[in-house]
Amino acid sequence: MSRINRRAFGLLAGGACLVLAAVQPALAETTLEKIRRTGELTVGTEAAFPPFEFVQDGKIVGYGSDILAEVEKALGVKTMHQLDLPWQGILPGVLAGKFDFVATTVGINEERSKRYAYTLPIADGMPYAMTRKGDAIAAVGDLNGKVVATQLASSTEPVARALDAKLKAAGGAGFKDLKLFTAFPESYVALANGEVDAVIQSLPSLAVLVKERPDVFELAMPTPVDGGYTYLAWVTRPDDKDLRDAISQVIRTMRDDGRLGALQKKWFGFEMTIPDSGYLPPGAM
Repeated sequence: MSRINRRAFGLLAGGACLVLAAVQPALAETTLEKIRRTGELTVGTEAAFPPFEFVQDGKIVGYGSDILAEVEKALGVKTMHQLDLPWQGILPGVLAGKFDFVATTVGINEERSKRYAYTLPIADGMPYAMTRKGDAIAAVGDLNGKVVATQLASSTEPVARALDAKLKAAGGAGFKDLKLFTAFPESYVALANGEVDAVIQSLPSLAVLVKERPDVFELAMPTPVDGGYTYLAWVTRPDDKDLRDAISQVIRTMRDDGRLGALQKKWFGFEMTIPDSGYLPPGAM
């Protein structure tokens, strides 16, 4: 090859590399595009959060599962893999790419909103305290000196810790102890057995449990944190906002045509208001 030809070849090769470098990012497939192309979806779920997600007769059922079925239809999913995982592995798992998105209830808070892309809320998750039937706990101050429980790494763990600090700042003793359980059902058993005095959880779940076992449990009072966010949603990875938006559109459509309210009545016995805005902290993804 002559010097001129070698130079021309080098220029052509260099130009081709530049073209490929410029085109390659545009060819990168998003998670949403992959789901629509393959018809296959993998989601992460903690099936120990009734009535949102729980196992019945060997199948994952609940309010969230009914919403997920509608999302599957909208995305054209033909094959769905639903992984039942401990809550503590759910959020790290989606960031690690082990599944496409989190189809289990995630409480909205400021720290998470910087790391995950939240969908439109699926429920109002006002934190509440539940006690044993007949126990004299009716105000936040009554939790001074009590053993309180919630789930490890849940959205209500920081709520419980903030409430403990607030009680102490007001001159009280604060909690005698804060017990953190791997799953909420374990905390309910501990409450029924007298191992703890109260469980802090989102109101929708507690309301259903109290309705099912009114002889054992009763609702005490709300336990919100000043400036806290109370809604519950699903999440995607930060770079999958198109997938987040597609899921949110399904939830919004279900809200507007009444299907979401019907599911809320089915699983909770009452309807909740789902907002279009104001449910995320400033600067959220």
